[in-house]
Amino acid sequence: MLYRIIIFGAVGVLAPAGVAHAQASRQFHGEVSDSQCALNVHSLTRSHQEMLKSKSMGGTSNTCSVYCIERLGGYLVLSAGNDVYRLDRSDKVHGFEGQRVVITGTLDPKINQIHVQKIELEQRQ
Repeated sequence: MLYRIIIFGAVGVLAPAGVAHAQASRQFHGEVSDSQCALNVHSLTRSHQEMLKSKSMGGTSNTCSVYCIERLGGYLVLSAGNDVYRLDRSDKVHGFEGQRVVITGTLDPKINQIHVQKIELEQRQ
């Protein structure tokens, strides 16, 4: 009988801790980019600036991102000032490359990745 009480007690203690770690959805603002440019793999300014000048990867931020993802092994990220977040739902994000967006989702801080729930173009004011 004592054995069952200990097991139930342990479960009761663990459940609240797991709930406390649940991340709430929030909004992230920035540009959908590729990891190559946003993380300075081939860029000095954490942007598409150098690649667009060379015209070797297209003439827009969109074409540069798509090229780097499809041909250079890059992956989709949200570049938000000094922060760069990996994006987990390419099916939802594809088509927004090179554009300023608002992403609703949850952040996994261990791997710096946003679980994308919703994406929309940022409304310019």
